[in-house]
Order: sequence, then structure tokens, then C-alpha cells
Amino acid sequence: MSHVKASGKVAQQSQRMRHGKRFGLKKTDGQKVRVGQIIIRQKGSCYKSGAGVGTGRDYTLFALKEGVVKFGKRFGKTLVKIT
Repeated sequence: MSHVKASGKVAQQSQRMRHGKRFGLKKTDGQKVRVGQIIIRQKGSCYKSGAGVGTGRDYTLFALKEGVVKFGKRFGKTLVKIT
């Protein structure tokens, strides 16, 4: 058995081939959304859900009704609601 970790071309390729988790805003302020569309994918609850917005297990914010996305501030957090 080898006592040194492989550092050849195969090991380097597997380290470079990783992709991001696609977090961030999917809909911006003033955009129309339909029921079930994802508004924000986030890690933790940076954005809070307001009226017409649901929160998933992984803190994803999604639309519960059709309308227009609006952002606002409340208690030091950014609030997302649908009007």
C-alpha cells in the first residue's frame, strides 16, 4: 500500500470540477411570480418571509400566491413579500 496520497492528473481534476450551489436571488424587486416559484435560495435565514411567501426546510423562499415581489426592512432583516 502507498503511504503518499496521489497527486496526479486524476486527483487534480476531481478538485477542479466542483460547482457552486446556486444560492442567491432568483427573482428581484418588482418581478411577477406564480405559485411555487422560487424567489431566493439561501443558506440560513438572511431574508425573512412575509405575506404570500413560504419558507422551505433549507430556508428557500417561494411564492404562495401570484403577484409582484417586494423587498423591505423589518427588525434588521430584509423582508420579502408578494403584493
